[in-house]
Amino acid sequence: MTVTTENRRHAVLRSFEGISRNHPELICRLDRTIDPEREQFLADRVLTGDQDALAELFSAHRDRLWRLISFRMDPRLHGRVDADDILQEAWLAAVQRMGHFLSDASRSIFVWFRMITCQTLIDVHRRHLNTQKRSAALEFSIDDGWSSGATTSALSFHLLGHLTSPSQAALREELSRQLQAALESMNEIDREVLALRHFEQLSNRETAQILGISDQAASDRYMRALARLKKVLQMLPEFRD
Repeated sequence: MTVTTENRRHAVLRSFEGISRNHPELICRLDRTIDPEREQFLADRVLTGDQDALAELFSAHRDRLWRLISFRMDPRLHGRVDADDILQEAWLAAVQRMGHFLSDASRSIFVWFRMITCQTLIDVHRRHLNTQKRSAALEFSIDDGWSSGATTSALSFHLLGHLTSPSQAALREELSRQLQAALESMNEIDREVLALRHFEQLSNRETAQILGISDQAASDRYMRALARLKKVLQMLPEFRD
């Protein structure tokens, strides 16, 4: 009997259910933000210079962009920088780039907003952490996305998000070291697929567009990454059933 891609996908997801129940931050919820016909209508209006149409599109994707910031922001900025302020900066940057909308947002309006928001977030890191321009740019580039190290650190931080009390600080530090080492054993693109699908909660097609791979390759990597993450987490006592 031939095992279909869909059957394999469900098998991997079932194997992941135990971890997802104990760690709800891993659950991917892909929400429909705007009706496709309405989005296309607004996109056509943006091409005529309609800033109100751009504002409605940005508002429709605001929650998804907020998740991006929440996941990617350096923990040292927590309590110092508000995600809403970063979104406001990103909105102003989007307005300035309206002239590039036709070429840059031709495949996905959300992916275009995401790129602008990522660039804005890097600028915020640079300002508040006194990061040199060159080293900050290594964290994110338009062509290559977030660096492997940045994604690994973000995954580790959020997977251990339930360890928040001062008494757990030593445990969190040790587990973070172990978890980052385990995550580094995963394929770099697979780690990024996990970040995009489970934490930023992107669709498979959006993930494929951002990584520059086919939809099928993104789906296959997602299934493999889920299975690998399950093994990685079960290597650590804190994540065992």
